[in-house]
Amino acid sequence: MPDFDRLNSDLVLIVDDIPENLSVLHDALDESCYTVLVATNGETALQRARQSLPDVILLDAMMPGMDGFEVARRLKADFTTRHIPIVFMTGLTETEHVVAAFAAGGADYVTKPIRPQEVLARIAAHMQSARLMKQARSALDAFGQATLALRPESGRVVWQTPLARKLMQTYFEGAEGLEDQAPPPVMVWVQSSGRARGEGREFPPLSLNQGARRLIFTLHDRTGDDEWLVSLREESDAAVLDALMGAFRLTNREAEVLYWVIKGKTSPDIGEILGSSPRTVNKHLEHVFAKLGVENRTAAASVAMARIRSGGAGEG
Repeated sequence: MPDFDRLNSDLVLIVDDIPENLSVLHDALDESCYTVLVATNGETALQRARQSLPDVILLDAMMPGMDGFEVARRLKADFTTRHIPIVFMTGLTETEHVVAAFAAGGADYVTKPIRPQEVLARIAAHMQSARLMKQARSALDAFGQATLALRPESGRVVWQTPLARKLMQTYFEGAEGLEDQAPPPVMVWVQSSGRARGEGREFPPLSLNQGARRLIFTLHDRTGDDEWLVSLREESDAAVLDALMGAFRLTNREAEVLYWVIKGKTSPDIGEILGSSPRTVNKHLEHVFAKLGVENRTAAASVAMARIRSGGAGEG
C-alpha cells in the first residue's frame, strides 16, 4: 500500500555532485519524513525543479560545469520556480562567496562539512514559510482571486494567480511576454503607494480604463520578503447595474439612479445625466430606499457598496 503520509510530505530537492554528500543528506531528510529528490548537476537540477516544484532546494555552490550560483540565478529567473527557497551548501566561508550566494537568490546557507542536524534546522525554518505561502496561493487560486506579489524596487512580479495573469494580459498589450515584470504604470503606482504607506498616508487605488470596463489595483500588506501584495478587480458600468438589479430587485432605472448616488451625484445631477427631472429622480429614490430598507442616500450608498464588494459585482 502507498504511504499516504509520505505522499503528502514536504518535498526537498538536493543538488550535489558528490555521492557521499547526497547519501548523508538523503538519509537524514528521509528519516525526518521529507520526500527527497536528488540531482548531481545543474541541468538536471533545473529540470527536476521545474517538474516537481519542491518546497525547498538544498544546493551545492561549487559544482563542475554549471555551478550552484548559476543554477540559482536561472531558478530565480524562471517564473515557475522563483518562489522556491534555496539553501546553499558551501565549503567557502569567505564574505565574497556568502554575498554571491545571497546575490544569486539564496535564502540561507550552511557550510561544509555538512552537519545534518544543522541542515534539518535550516530547512525546517524555510519550510514553514514556504508551506504558508503555498497554502495562501492555493487558496487564492481556488477562489478565483486576482492577486499578485511584486517587488517595488524592480517592478518584478514574484508570483500571480491565473486570474491576475489573464487580467494583466487583457489590459496591457504585450503582457504575455512580460508576465514577470509589472508594466510601468503599475510599478510607479506601487512605489508611490508604498512611500505613502510608509508615511502613514493612504494612496488611492489605481484605475485603468478600457472602454466601459475598468481594472482597479488595490495595495495590501508587505510581506517579509519585501514584496507588496496587490489585488486586481475588474468593473464595468453594465456589470454593476446588473448586480444592483439582481441584489435588490430594482428596475433598470432605479439601478441607474442608485449607481449615480454611489458616485456622489445629486438629484439634479442624476436628472441631467438620465434626462429626467429631479422630482422623478427623487421618486425613484423613494422606491430604492424602500427596497434597501434605508432612509437616506448615505445609507443606500453604503449598503449597495457593501453588497457589491461582498458579492463580487462588476468582476469579469
